[in-house]
Parts: sequence; structure tokens; C-alpha cells
Amino acid sequence: MEREKLIEILNFITTVECSDEQKKALLEMAANTITVDKLSELVGNNDGKETEQDKASESNEVGIVKFTKKEISQMPTYFRKTFRTAGCNAHVLRRKSGKNSWNYMIRYRRDGYNIVVSSNNLEEAKRKFIEKLHTADQLKKQQEFAKVTGTPITPSPLLKQQTEINGVPTTFNKFANYYLEKFHKRKVCEETYRVTLSNYKNHVLPHFGDMPLTSITADKCQELLDKLIAADKIRTEENVFSMLNMLFKAAVKHTVMKHNPIDMVFHTKHEREHGKALTKDEEKLLLSSTEGTPYQTMFAIGLYTGLRPNEYKTAYIEDGFIVANNSKRKNGKVEQKKIPITPMLAPYVKDGDSLSFYRLEQIRHKFNGILPNHKLYDLRTTFYTRCMECGVAEAAIKKYVGHTLGGLADTYADLGDDFLRREGQKLCY
Repeated sequence: MEREKLIEILNFITTVECSDEQKKALLEMAANTITVDKLSELVGNNDGKETEQDKASESNEVGIVKFTKKEISQMPTYFRKTFRTAGCNAHVLRRKSGKNSWNYMIRYRRDGYNIVVSSNNLEEAKRKFIEKLHTADQLKKQQEFAKVTGTPITPSPLLKQQTEINGVPTTFNKFANYYLEKFHKRKVCEETYRVTLSNYKNHVLPHFGDMPLTSITADKCQELLDKLIAADKIRTEENVFSMLNMLFKAAVKHTVMKHNPIDMVFHTKHEREHGKALTKDEEKLLLSSTEGTPYQTMFAIGLYTGLRPNEYKTAYIEDGFIVANNSKRKNGKVEQKKIPITPMLAPYVKDGDSLSFYRLEQIRHKFNGILPNHKLYDLRTTFYTRCMECGVAEAAIKKYVGHTLGGLADTYADLGDDFLRREGQKLCY
């Protein structure tokens, strides 16, 4: 009976009009005892009689999904060798899931594995497929270990992986989101958290995906750091190294990892470049080049208040002061700092003015066009330098730029507006 059924299926495949790759995919499905009716449904063939179901599925396609070298490098070692060396592929079924949308189902059936994923986005389906490969690889290792040690195992090609331990995720992306949201966010200021998330989404997540934490090796981490160094992203590499170290240390403390793979990584700490103050001639060039435009006011405020670029948008004028939010305060705490309108700033702003800033990308672009050897943050360095040169009290400078006074001064000192105005008058050169 099975032989007759198989012959019937093979005869069907030889008569249907489709490409060689599609026939190959159909043959593999046939090996899984798929029925002729089901095959007919997949290719939209119904003895020449078009039905409503045929119309809905007439553009279904069965083919081979191609993985890039980068995607193959993200697979476990066994599958990496299989896909790269043995030339093995997975099959993809493209089906209509709506009027203008598709669903992609990727399947791999070989060596006892039966892995199936689906998504309405092909790239997302491929990402899920790679995640499932890691799950399958990890479970295979668990089964092999259980056989060697004589531990009873459930006879299944894919056991359900434990994705949480005491409510803590055990896969990379889920654990990273869990830790960053519940713990890290409370320790840093809003801007630092934003930069951390940006580095995570742009560099870390694409490299690790949602691999099981226990599958991550030092070599996998080294690969990412070396790639960033090769791309001359030195500061990003520093940030990613610190982020991974933080995440894996947290995973060890949460008992979802035994060891921190970063401990085995080769990493050279690079000396970061500090800001460089503008010369007085460069100050004049910056302001004269933007005379008569809103940029002149923006650069004057940057030069003569020492605001961080990400604080510009919060600035306003009140009672002779430029007031802005201190972006370095943590735990969602809002703290404002006040910088008096000094003799250097007075020609550009006055009480009653309404401050408005362009987007930082626009401001940086304009600044770099005038002073290509500097960065926008150098305006803050320039302000700090000029205050020291003009003899402004250190306590006043710290209050202007939003630093803590240090020691007991933070507890007991309460510097009044008159003191800040008086010291601000010294900024004249």
C-alpha cells in the first residue's frame, strides 16, 4: 500500500510543471509521507479545475532558502559545516497570508532533525530558523551527554528547551532585554541608556540573536570585537566590550550561566581622546561664519554655557540665566542647572528671548563644515577652559557644567544666584 502511494506521488511530481529545485523540495516533502492532495494544493494544481482555494494559493512557491556567509557564521558549528561544506540547504514555502502579504515557512529535515519556522518576513524567518538550530544543537548535546552518563531522556528528536530558570530568561536576547530594562536602566541616566540600546540593537543583537546563553563562547565574542576594530569603530568596540562583560556577569549572578566568556577574550583598552578647546581665533571664525543665521545663537550658547549637545533642546532663558536639564542625572531624576548670561553671551541673547535649536545632526553638520578638526562637544571643553583662564571659582564652574561639588560640599553648599552671576561676570575676554 505504501509503495503504491509513493509511486502515485512520484508520478504526480514528474507531471507537474515546476522548476527542478521545486521538484526536489516536493520530493523531500513526499519522503515525509505527504499526500497527493496536499502536494496538489501546494503547487495550485487541481486537474485543470480552478477553485476558489486555487485562486488563493496559485502563487504559492516552494524553493530553496539561501543563507549568506554572515548568517551561516551565526549557526552552531555542526550546522555551519553542513550548510557551508556539504552544500546542504533548507526549503522555504512562500504562501499568501493576506491581500498584499506573504508567509514564509522554512523547513530542515535531515540527520534526525525536523526544524520548522514561519514568519511573514523572510529575514525574520531566517533569524528564527538560526535560533532553532541553536536550540536543536544544544538539545542534541544534552541527549548525547545523557546517553554517556546513563541519565534517562525523553525519546524525542527535539525536546523543549528550558527557556527560563526561576523566571530568568536563558537565551541571549531575552536575557539582555530583561536585564537592561529591569536593572541597568535604573543605574544610568537617560542618555547613557539610549546609547547602550543603540549599540545593542546595531551591533550586539545581530551577532548573537537569541542564542542559548550556555552556547556562547569566547570565540564568538572575540569575533564581534575584532570585526568592530577592523571597521575602525574603536569607541564602539570599547562600549560593546563593557556591555557584554556587564551582561554576562549578570547572567552568572542570575545562575543562568556558569562562566563569563569575556574573561577569555583578548581586549586592549584604548585611550580615549578628550575634548580639545577651540582657539580664540576659531571661536571668532565659528560665530562670524554663521552671522545673521540661527546657527550663530546656537553656537554662542554652546560656547558660553558649556551645555552638553543633548541638553540644548531643554534650554530656556529665565531671570538672566540659561536654564537646562542636567542630562547626567540617573534614575529618572530631573535636575536643572543655571548658567548666567555672561558678558561673552550677552551680545547674542537677552531676557525674554525664546530659544530654539535645530536637530543635533543639522548642528553637527554645520559645525563640522566650519571646524572639521573639532567636534561639537569641544564647545563644552572651550567653556570650561575659558572659565578657568578668567579666574571663575571652581565651585561656580562645576555648577555651570552640572558636575557635583564633591565631598561635604554636595551636602552643605547651596550656592545662590548672586554668587553665580558675580562669578559669571568674570567670563570676559
